[in-house]
Amino acid sequence: MPTRDPRIDAYIARSADFAGPILTHLRELVHAAGPDVEETIKWGAPTFTYKGMLCGMAAFKQHCAFHFWKRSLVVPATETSSETAMGQFGRLTSVADLPSRKVMIGYVKKAMELNDAGVKSPTRGKAKAARKLVVPEALAAALAKNRKARASFDNLSPSQQREYCEWIADAKREETREQRLATAIEWIAEGKSRNWKYTRS
Repeated sequence: MPTRDPRIDAYIARSADFAGPILTHLRELVHAAGPDVEETIKWGAPTFTYKGMLCGMAAFKQHCAFHFWKRSLVVPATETSSETAMGQFGRLTSVADLPSRKVMIGYVKKAMELNDAGVKSPTRGKAKAARKLVVPEALAAALAKNRKARASFDNLSPSQQREYCEWIADAKREETREQRLATAIEWIAEGKSRNWKYTRS
């Protein structure tokens, strides 16, 4: 028997009237195709797993959406909607907007086969290239003159370093830039982040 999650029952119950039949239909299709598929809630929406992420659905005010985790490997490009943000089958406002039951079950089984084989999604899990940190010349020069500040700056996280760099670079007037630079060097030498005043101790 499929593993049912009561949170999905609640999700369907509180969705708009038009959405209930669509979500219920999709849920039954997934379990008909894969009795071992499990249910959960991820990112606030019903998600189905089988040896990893499989597919998911969501209800909005005026439409529903359904997608496969390995979307490009499951559904042919000619069968998908151009509205990728709305899921692979576009804005679903009724069960009739979906492919036939037989076709949908075939897609679910194909997605399961990919997970059985350990195939990775071609569009997920790729590490984003880190943005190169650009240190303003004025800050670089000031840090070069203050050994303690330089050491502290090197120990800050990349995001904390970027906050200081952007703060100084964004100054419109030279006077403002000089004031920010002096404050930055003082705070950095003390090991403080740019927003240390707002950080809980």
